[in-house]
Amino acid sequence: MWFGDLTNAQSAARLVDAAHDAFGPVDQIVSNAGFATRQSLADIDDEAFARTLAAMPGAFAALLRHALPDLQRSSQGSVVAVSSFVAHRFAPNQPGFPATAAAKAAIEALAKSAAAEYARAGVTINCVAPGYTRKDSGHSAIDPAAWQRAADATPTGRLCEPDDIAALAVFLLGPHARQITGQVIHVDGGLTL
Repeated sequence: MWFGDLTNAQSAARLVDAAHDAFGPVDQIVSNAGFATRQSLADIDDEAFARTLAAMPGAFAALLRHALPDLQRSSQGSVVAVSSFVAHRFAPNQPGFPATAAAKAAIEALAKSAAAEYARAGVTINCVAPGYTRKDSGHSAIDPAAWQRAADATPTGRLCEPDDIAALAVFLLGPHARQITGQVIHVDGGLTL
């Protein structure tokens, strides 16, 4: 296991290099750096906003840049970036997740741009945009009652499970998804309908 601060491009490069040295050429990447902070736009300071952008689209761009040589040489070069429903769904008259929404929207734009540029090289690049997802950890951006309201507001009536998102990522990295690129696929129980 390797650790590093992905807001630092050198850490991203070291991570790709370590994976290459340990396992051989990098064929696939799943970029899932992120956090969600509910707050009013007026309350976001410049440093926190810059940190959010560095941690999410900045980290994704750095990982992708450093892995591209391996990905282009691979017969199965595939990338999945994890976005979020917060880049697509906004509630009026209440604080949301503005910094996270901006960062996840930037990830989607980067993925589409890179997918267009590297499609002929055989590299597929897609995004998975989860809805409210049940977590095992104690950290949460919303309280337990809000989790229930989120499930009630979801057309399927339940929260996503981590396995729901993982199953789509595994499919997108696999051989049956070679013609899928530049897409943002929502796994949210219909939340963004």
